[in-house]
Amino acid sequence: KIFLDLKLHDIPNTVTKACASVAPLRPTILTVHAAGGSEMIKGAARALPDTRIAAVTVLTSLSQEEVDALGFAASIPNLVNSLAHRSVDSGATAIVCSPWEVSTLRASLPSEISLITPGVRPHNSGTDDQSRTMTPFEAHKAGADFLVIGRPITAASDPGEAAASILATLV
Repeated sequence: KIFLDLKLHDIPNTVTKACASVAPLRPTILTVHAAGGSEMIKGAARALPDTRIAAVTVLTSLSQEEVDALGFAASIPNLVNSLAHRSVDSGATAIVCSPWEVSTLRASLPSEISLITPGVRPHNSGTDDQSRTMTPFEAHKAGADFLVIGRPITAASDPGEAAASILATLV
């Protein structure tokens, strides 16, 4: 299975063509930025009808201060909620959000919508460039369907052991 994390964000025609060009890979999940708008998400879904289109709401590296500086008038939770609902209404079948927003989205979105959470970090791993994080156990308990755990595994001296250790906290 392929999780194609391209985070596409362009005009609808360009994203639709990009999705058509990756169709031979038969990705299971492909990411697009929710801020690209309804028509962009609809185009991605049309171009890849057998792929779960995952809309990225607000990057986990962004703090409220950064979101404000970018000109967004909403709080991060409100912005994520708005982007997620609009994306689902446009054909997204998965939402990418920080673990902080999972429980609210789980309660307000249809159950068939998958919630994918980056910013998931084991207890003693630090946050690196992530602003809104939780442990794997906390993110899973909040209702996340998929946990994205990068550097705590890929940068570990023994990635297999790191992954096994993280998995052990979930069972």
